[in-house]
Amino acid sequence: MSVPATTTAIDRRLRELLEEYGAPDLCLAEVLCDRHPPDAVAFTVVDEHLAARELTYGELALRSRRLASALAARGVVPGDRVATLMPKSADLVVAMLAIWRCGAAYVPLFTAFAAPAVSMRLDASDVRVVIVDAGQRAKLGATGRTVIVAGGPGNAGDVAFEDAIAEHGPQAQPARLGGNGPFVRLFTSGTTGDPKAVVIPARALAAFVAYQEIGLDVRAGDVFWNAADPGWAYGLYYAICAPLATGRRSLLLAAPFSADLTFRVLATFGVTNFAAAPTVYRALRNAGGAPDALKLRVCSSAGEPLNADLVTWGRDALGVPINDQYGQTELGMVVVNAHAPAAAAPLRPGSMGHAMPGFSVAILAESSDDIVAPGEPGRVAVDLHASPLMWFEAYADAPERTAERFIGNRWYLTGDAGRMDADGYVFFSSRDDDVIIMAGYRIGPFDIESVLLEHPAVAESAVVGVPDDLRGEVVEAFVVLRPGVEATTALVTDLQQHVKDGFAAHAYPRRVHFVPELPKTPSGKIQRFLLRETRRQASGSAGPNATPS
Repeated sequence: MSVPATTTAIDRRLRELLEEYGAPDLCLAEVLCDRHPPDAVAFTVVDEHLAARELTYGELALRSRRLASALAARGVVPGDRVATLMPKSADLVVAMLAIWRCGAAYVPLFTAFAAPAVSMRLDASDVRVVIVDAGQRAKLGATGRTVIVAGGPGNAGDVAFEDAIAEHGPQAQPARLGGNGPFVRLFTSGTTGDPKAVVIPARALAAFVAYQEIGLDVRAGDVFWNAADPGWAYGLYYAICAPLATGRRSLLLAAPFSADLTFRVLATFGVTNFAAAPTVYRALRNAGGAPDALKLRVCSSAGEPLNADLVTWGRDALGVPINDQYGQTELGMVVVNAHAPAAAAPLRPGSMGHAMPGFSVAILAESSDDIVAPGEPGRVAVDLHASPLMWFEAYADAPERTAERFIGNRWYLTGDAGRMDADGYVFFSSRDDDVIIMAGYRIGPFDIESVLLEHPAVAESAVVGVPDDLRGEVVEAFVVLRPGVEATTALVTDLQQHVKDGFAAHAYPRRVHFVPELPKTPSGKIQRFLLRETRRQASGSAGPNATPS
């Protein structure tokens, strides 16, 4: 699909990206590594003590070429799948590039996964080789696959990462995958059910780079840090792939998350362009005051809806607002409050912004493909006829799940509910499965959650619908309190009134459950369907103001 022949700079750039990354002879090793100057820095790798090392394209090229030879010697050929189970590190980037040099599809595994989740993804992807950090090796067990272990000893029969590199010469010629070749096989996070495998073609890099340039506005002089984990889409697409494709140097923090460490990295390295999930910003807010030495130019948020209170907090504490942006594993980012001046628009409270250039987004009626009037709620959909950057076509081995996503050859259904105002601003309501219908009213849990988060006692919140004989469903809230706040009946009443005053009198939570934590996917997204199922099983067993610990 081609971009309409317009004269705008953005459309010209999109045409260039589509041509470059859709080329039938595309070589991932070239566009992600070899075309950049060998002495140029790809990543500044930072450890928990703020010690840093510069990872150059020359080092990446040499080590990944040798590792590619080691993989080929163990039978990896184009079309195979190779997985990694590794934390953020220089070795992880080397492994990715080696996999792509072989023409294999990369299967990322998140290090927080338990052994069953790892096994499911390996089996479902028919993975030939696993490259694993020594600290994660036990999760593989006796896998029956070739295992390459980095950072320490492995089991009998395993191959040491450094030995694999040392014992093989550089690969002579990298594979040419072409724009339609599968370069990543990534599973969805399972927000509403079982994870599904998304096969990502190399041409998706056009959309990834477009978002980096337009949505994030990463410039040559920026100190860029996307804090998301590359085991998931936002971190993989925009912390690793897009920076490699464009040669933009970025930070890679090889340490577990903490609010204090995040603040220290932002200040010490003078980060100017920062991207993270709302959970990160909430943790920073809850940790207290930000350092005075921050140099932030822009901040972006993705992964979950951004509550309006965090935008205000960002202006006050970080010196810049936090721009909410929306996407999916299957799409990349498609609705953005863009930072690039050519696409930027004033922030509108509660909005995710406008459709990302290269995508066209509409709100469809509940049971048809009719576009609803401005301001009316409906299903968030992508217009395939007007979205040249669209790359997703199907889930692997799941035709019935794929069919649920598409209306003919015209619309892709995101599975999310929302609305669009007359100026094209898109507002998120909920996952389709999370919409609460109470006495004929459609209620989006995000609206109530946002109001609850404005209460000084609340650290996190999730809202679900629970069956009710009279109203069909009623609203119930699960609340994580801030440290030092006591769960009391009086606080329940106060929170209910807070929702009545701040959102709507009919939509207040009939029950408030105080919990130590909310169920989340490993990428940090709230799994409301688990809360909903738990409450439906226990419906009728709790009083009107239940406060479990």
